[in-house]
Amino acid sequence: MEHEDLIRPLIVRPGSKISLKKDYDPGYSGQYVSKQDAKSQLKQGVADLREYQDKLYAQDERALLVILQAMDAAGKDGLIKHVMSGLNPRGTQVYSFKAPSSEELDHDYLWRCSKALPERGRIGIFNRSYYEEVLIVRVHPEILGQERLPEDLKSKDIWQRRFAEMNAFERYLVDNGITVLKFFLNVSKQEQKQRFLQRIDRPDKNWKFSAEDVKERGYWDQYMAAYEDTLNHTSTDWAPWYVLPADHKWFTRLAAAEIISHALRAMRPAYPEVTPEQKGQLQEARQMLESAD
Repeated sequence: MEHEDLIRPLIVRPGSKISLKKDYDPGYSGQYVSKQDAKSQLKQGVADLREYQDKLYAQDERALLVILQAMDAAGKDGLIKHVMSGLNPRGTQVYSFKAPSSEELDHDYLWRCSKALPERGRIGIFNRSYYEEVLIVRVHPEILGQERLPEDLKSKDIWQRRFAEMNAFERYLVDNGITVLKFFLNVSKQEQKQRFLQRIDRPDKNWKFSAEDVKERGYWDQYMAAYEDTLNHTSTDWAPWYVLPADHKWFTRLAAAEIISHALRAMRPAYPEVTPEQKGQLQEARQMLESAD
């Protein structure tokens, strides 16, 4: 399956107005009918990622930021494990953002994510991100009261302001050599239910279960509305959103690997050229080693 054929149905076209229910099927898997075929292609995709990452790290000029957003049990951790774990840890950074700490609440909402941005030559992965500020905070507006904002800044236009701020922030990142990829893992409500039940039934998954996650499931429609509005307002030419079908984990991982690989290839990473002086030093080092005991 060609790259463009794979990702075309997944991208949120900048300026468009999408409906998650009508436009994106959580069970979509392209032309893949065999889980094994997809796994085989994923293996090759991860190998390509390793090559690109090695060159990106050596070149030390650009960086890649991957943002993962999803409902609980959509498969963010599994995606990171299966797609990114084959990469060199020196060049990969993963940050999971939970409820903000007291220190973080004393700063603007972008602060904690800003200081976790990937350095040049590295791939950074945000497991949740500043987008929580227009998702969970919107569904639970009482959280806004904890953010110590001046009262006059908690007006009804706060979500539109934050959309604009996030777009400007990502424009700034791109203008400074950081490519931004944003993935929404689109799991169906029924599939999420089955995964929650599995966490209850299987002892090796009990640790993943949280009663709070089930409680949040009661706000499903509100979350979907918040996600739709966010995707419609923050999918831009410089940092588009991709809606990854998440009912089949094997397809989610394959799609993510393909999109990340394509983005890295477009960055044209290359090993630094060796100067004549450096070549001379290499030859001197070879002679010293060959003549040594």
